Amino acid sequence: MSKEPIYNLLEVGMKLELGVHTFEADEIIRFAKKFDPQRFHVSEEGARDSLFGKLCASGWHTGAMWMRYNVAQYVNELKRNTNYAGTEPVLGPSPGLRNLKWPAPVYVGDTVTFSSTLTGKRASPRRPGWAILSSHSTGVNQDGVTVISMDGAVSIRMD
Repeated sequence: MSKEPIYNLLEVGMKLELGVHTFEADEIIRFAKKFDPQRFHVSEEGARDSLFGKLCASGWHTGAMWMRYNVAQYVNELKRNTNYAGTEPVLGPSPGLRNLKWPAPVYVGDTVTFSSTLTGKRASPRRPGWAILSSHSTGVNQDGVTVISMDGAVSIRMD
């Protein structure tokens, strides 16, 4: 276990396993009614004659589940991947994300595994003592099909 600053231990290419989620019909419908009430998200009947042919989760729902697991596991995965034993790493805000894509639908019963791969790290030019971690994140279903992908960043204290 290392007490060296976690920033120094992070390596580009490091994969963070964030979590696994199975999407159920009631959850898909509940989310869609509140946030994305398109017919193929709110009822089996409405989905039948749509492009999807059956009930599927909103892409925003898939993204929200990625965020849930990201918040819950990101720091734990940084520590696990680096054998870090120092004080709890402090994350700051994200400057945003790019290239958000939903290349395939998430259907009822699909189990999606969420992960992020570190694609870069650099000291923040505006905030002394802080760095920016860049990553490519995905959600892959039980058949190995990518259902969400994005490139993002988060700030982290360097000490």
